Amino acid sequence: MKHKLIISSLFLAASVSLSAQKNATITVEADKGTQIIPKEIYGQFAEHLGTCIYGGLWVGEDSPIPNIKGYRTDVFNALKDLQVPVLRWPGGCFADEYHWMDGIGPKENRPKMVNNNWGGTIEDNSFGTHEFLNLCEMLGCEPYISGNVGSGTVEELAKWVEYMTSDGDSPMANLRRKNGRDKAWKVKYLGVGNESWGCGGNMRPEYYADLYRRYSTYCRNYDGNNLYKIASGASDYDYNWTKVLMDRVGTRMNGLSLHYYTVTGWTGSKGSATQFNEEDYYWTMGKCREIEDVIKKHCAIMDEYDKSKNVALILDEWGTWWDEEPGTISGHLYQQNTLRDAFVASLSLDIFHKYTDRLKMANIAQVVNVLQSMILTKDDKMVLTPTYYVFKMYKVHQDATYLPLQLECETVNVRDNRTLPLISATASKDKDGKIHISISNVDVKNAQEVIVNLPGVQAKKAVGEILTSANIADYNTFENPDKVKLAPFKEAKINKGVLKIKLPAKSIVTLELQ
Repeated sequence: MKHKLIISSLFLAASVSLSAQKNATITVEADKGTQIIPKEIYGQFAEHLGTCIYGGLWVGEDSPIPNIKGYRTDVFNALKDLQVPVLRWPGGCFADEYHWMDGIGPKENRPKMVNNNWGGTIEDNSFGTHEFLNLCEMLGCEPYISGNVGSGTVEELAKWVEYMTSDGDSPMANLRRKNGRDKAWKVKYLGVGNESWGCGGNMRPEYYADLYRRYSTYCRNYDGNNLYKIASGASDYDYNWTKVLMDRVGTRMNGLSLHYYTVTGWTGSKGSATQFNEEDYYWTMGKCREIEDVIKKHCAIMDEYDKSKNVALILDEWGTWWDEEPGTISGHLYQQNTLRDAFVASLSLDIFHKYTDRLKMANIAQVVNVLQSMILTKDDKMVLTPTYYVFKMYKVHQDATYLPLQLECETVNVRDNRTLPLISATASKDKDGKIHISISNVDVKNAQEVIVNLPGVQAKKAVGEILTSANIADYNTFENPDKVKLAPFKEAKINKGVLKIKLPAKSIVTLELQ
C-alpha cells in the first residue's frame, strides 16, 4: 500500500498565514494498482434515532409528502443517485433493544415501544423488517442487519434469520408468507450485537467472545443465502478488545467491527456544527486523519492472528459528532453539516482506500437527519448536505482499482501534537480503464498549484467537479439549499503526462482523465 508523503512542516497557531500560492506534487503509479476499493466502503447507516427513519426515510403510504410505497420520494431518489452499496439497520444502540417480531404483520397491530437510548421517543414499529428489506431491494443495495444480543435471545436472532432468508416450509418462512412476502430476501451481512462494550451490554471482551460464538452458531444459512457474520468490535483506541476477539473467536467471524467518531470529547460540549474558528477546523482535520493510525494498529493485531486476512475489518460507524442543533429534540442528534464535514468525509475516504486489503466496509453515521448525514428533511422539504456531494463525487471509486501515489506537500502542526498535510488525494482506475483522481486542499486561505505526474498514462484532458464555498462554515438550509454544491471544474490541464491543477483554498475536486 504505497502512499508516500513527503512534507515540509509549518506551525499553526490560531490560523494559517502563508503565501497566497503554495505547491504540491503527486505522482500516480497507474501501473501498480492491485487492490480493489470495495463499493461497501461507501456504506450508509440508518438507525431508529431521531428522524432518521420516521420523517427521513419513511413517511407511510398515506402521507401528504410524496412517497413511493411509503418511502419519501425525494430522499429515495437522492439515495438512488448516490448508488448506496450497503445499508446498516436498525442500529446502533437501538439494535440491542429491538425485538423484530414487534415490527411485522399489520401495522395497526404492531405494539409501540419507548426508544430509551434516544430521547425516549415513542416508536410505533411501522417501519420494520419488510419495510427495510424492501427498501434495500428498491435501492439495489445489500442489507446489513444488526442483531439483538444485548437484550435478545439466541432463539430470537435465529428465528429472525430464518424469517428473512428461508424459502422452506418452516414456521418462520410461513409466517413471512402470511405477512405478504412469499420469496425470501437475500441478506448477506449480519452483525452479532453492537457496541457490546457499551450500550450493547457493557460486556467484557472475553464474555462477548463467548456470546458471539454461541449466537452465531444458530444463525444458519438457508436456501443459498450465505451470512457474512460480523462481530461487535472495538471503539477507537481499544486495541485489547480486538486482540481478545481475534484470540478467542478468530475465523469463526467473517468481520470485526470498529467505531471511530471525529469528536472533541464524549463529556460536556462537543462543539457547534456551524460555529467554529480556523483552529477548531484544523484540529478537526487532524483528529479525522488520526483514523489512519487507529486502522493500522487494529490491522496489525488482526495480522498477528490472521495473516491470510480472512477476517475483515468493518468500520460500521464513523463521521463527525457535534452538539445537537439549538431548538431540536434532545437525544435526536440532529446536527447541521458544513464544508468542514465534507472535508472529514473526503480525507477519511482517501485513507480508507489505502487499507482495503483488510478494511472491507465502512458505514458513515448516519444517512438522514442524524450526525454527519447525507440528507436533511423537514416536513416536505429536503436538502442535500456537503457530505452528500463528497459521496457523489467519490462514487467513481466504487469497485475500482486503487492506484498507489506519492504526495509531497506542506503540513501544519495543530494542537494535541498532530501534523496535518494540507493536501489529501486518492486515485483509482475503473473497469473501463478510466482513471479518477480526487484531491482536497485543506488550507482555508491559500490556493494550491498541484502538479500530478502520470507516468505511462495517455490522457489528453481532465474533466471534473469541485466542491467549495466562500466560508469553511457554510452549509445548506431549507431556505438556501444550494449554498454549497458541486460545480464544473476547469482549472486542470494535461501536457505530456503532467497534470497541472489550480486548486482553490478549501476545495475538493474529482477529475476523470480522458
